[in-house]
Amino acid sequence: MAVDQLHELAEMIGRLESAEKVTTLLNSVLSQGIPALEIAERAVRPGMTIVGQKYEAGEYFLAELLYAGSLVTDLLKILEPVMKSQQLTSKGMIVLGTVRGDIHDIGKNIFKTLAEGSGFEVHDLGVDVEPALFADEVAKNKPTIVALSALLTTSLAEMKNTVQMLTASATDNNPKIILGGNAVTKTFAHEIGAHAAALDAVEGVELCKRWSK
Repeated sequence: MAVDQLHELAEMIGRLESAEKVTTLLNSVLSQGIPALEIAERAVRPGMTIVGQKYEAGEYFLAELLYAGSLVTDLLKILEPVMKSQQLTSKGMIVLGTVRGDIHDIGKNIFKTLAEGSGFEVHDLGVDVEPALFADEVAKNKPTIVALSALLTTSLAEMKNTVQMLTASATDNNPKIILGGNAVTKTFAHEIGAHAAALDAVEGVELCKRWSK
């Protein structure tokens, strides 16, 4: 029953059902004791994947994409405090942000919620973040991981600039650098000196968890 509801929740997100209907089903699933992180991984993320596929196929347009982002943000606001209450052990700190020139934050916000639910302290710098701000945050707070996000291919140069600045200003703790977003590939991450690239938020969090062991 629970598996069916997780599937239905993903499908509802993909169909862009009303926020009222989707949150009602989400609360029903939560009431059955299913871990919030599992709901995020098995329903919210697949739902957004459906939306992304329909957008790429030309079935959805910018308005639908924006609505899906708003819908998922509402769901994550419900899941986030539950995930925090279910995870007590700190796994380290992540400095997170979308690089300069890019204002997309849906993927970043999903990653943040999953990471916090997995026990990480996340310092979210927001969008359109200057390379120097990332470097300053690293110097000040000494995180174990820096996560850079970009949706636009035009932002890849800024990712490279940020990685170069972080590398040049490296301190004793030398945080791992992970890249995420539609514009990113694993080859690109290797080329610019990042430690890894994630194809989605779940993979990104799994990599961070692996590094924190």
